[in-house]
Amino acid sequence: MAREFSRTQRIAEQLQRELAQLIQQEVKDPRLGLVTVSGAKVSRDLSYADIYVTVMGNEEAQAQAEVSVKILNRAAGFLRGRVAQAIKMRVVPQLRFHYDASVMRGNYMSSLIEQAVSEDKQRQGDRGDAGADSASEGSTDNHGGEG
Repeated sequence: MAREFSRTQRIAEQLQRELAQLIQQEVKDPRLGLVTVSGAKVSRDLSYADIYVTVMGNEEAQAQAEVSVKILNRAAGFLRGRVAQAIKMRVVPQLRFHYDASVMRGNYMSSLIEQAVSEDKQRQGDRGDAGADSASEGSTDNHGGEG
């Protein structure tokens, strides 16, 4: 019977939790934006961990994200040492930070869907307010009188 979570998955989840706290509390660089650790992936041999981060913001978020990822990669040694103190492991993986663009893509896709829905509603409203009225008049309750 296979285990539900592999060791690397459990370590990745623990790294994600620890790094989220450490980045917020310990990294004091003022250029660092509002960083959220969105995921972690640990290699099978535990030699390295890819940490995925998102940066809160608007249009300039991409530029801010690049700066934030550079800052985090420079602080990777410091963060790795702090993680080693918090997690009891023989070997703590090397940390590599990457920007996770999935949130930005998700927001973009959501705005496209909202735009399509609003355009569809507008077209239906323009197409036939009279058609909608006649359809609602035609539907009556046929089950009411019999019992």
